[in-house]
Amino acid sequence: MAARPKRCLVRRGGGRKQHGLAASCLRELRQKASGVLAIDKALEPITIVLAEDGTIVDDEDYFRCLPPNTKFVALAKDEKWGGRSPGGGTTWLSDVDEVDGAAEKWKQLARQLKDDLSNIILMSEEDLQVLIDVPHSDLAEELAQSQTKIQALQNTLQQVLDRREEERQSKQLLELYLEALKNEGSILSKVAESETVPGKEMDVVDTGTSSTGTSAKTALSDHLLAVLKGKPVPELCLDSQDLELVVKEDTQALAAALSWDKQKAEALQQACDQELSKRLQQVQTLHSLRSTSKGKKTLPWGDWLSSKRKK
Repeated sequence: MAARPKRCLVRRGGGRKQHGLAASCLRELRQKASGVLAIDKALEPITIVLAEDGTIVDDEDYFRCLPPNTKFVALAKDEKWGGRSPGGGTTWLSDVDEVDGAAEKWKQLARQLKDDLSNIILMSEEDLQVLIDVPHSDLAEELAQSQTKIQALQNTLQQVLDRREEERQSKQLLELYLEALKNEGSILSKVAESETVPGKEMDVVDTGTSSTGTSAKTALSDHLLAVLKGKPVPELCLDSQDLELVVKEDTQALAAALSWDKQKAEALQQACDQELSKRLQQVQTLHSLRSTSKGKKTLPWGDWLSSKRKK
């Protein structure tokens, strides 16, 4: 599966205007930046650097590790990064260009909510934060709602984020407790073994990490694998589509990609499956409420937000 396009913010060296680009690799970013910034062919190849500190980005793996909405500067031939603009920042365009017919990310997410507010449940933590950070006036205009209702919506989004964080902390505490019990059991087991008759051969246990099947390759993107490996309780960070991809992935291939044993990979898939099932059940419940709300096509904003705050 091809890497998911990443949102990038790019400007020309020495310029102040920012442009939004969607690129899945560094080569694609260079090509699109050359076009949108109208860089003459004679001035290519361009160099991509971080707007923050001028670090040259010339490695695909490094590019994939950078977060969405990273700010880049495109330097034409013989140009050099000149540092930050006065005041320590950069003046950007308020209206970011739309590339490849794709709207700005927050607008895409807002349209999902406009179609069905229950999509909040299926969003990733990153998507929720994007909507929380949007100015009230912009989001109100996009959703054709009052700023009062938008404030209530963003409060609900924050509550969803907070609830996931609380759940993450609870799961981490439970894992620590279970690990402590496991270690205690291991110590007791070793003490018991030391008291057995010497010379008894120990059974060989198959850990399931043999080299057979290690040639299997995962279809998950590098970004998704990085989240799975680097985030505590990663199932809470992902949206419904990514959860489904993890659940359907071959366990052996997933374990190899994450450098885990098969048992740990299976546990991750089970956790993702449970989280996906829980979210879908919540969506179904909200749809059921909507269908019984005075025959209206969509659940009223106030009622929906109130029901979310009560949960």
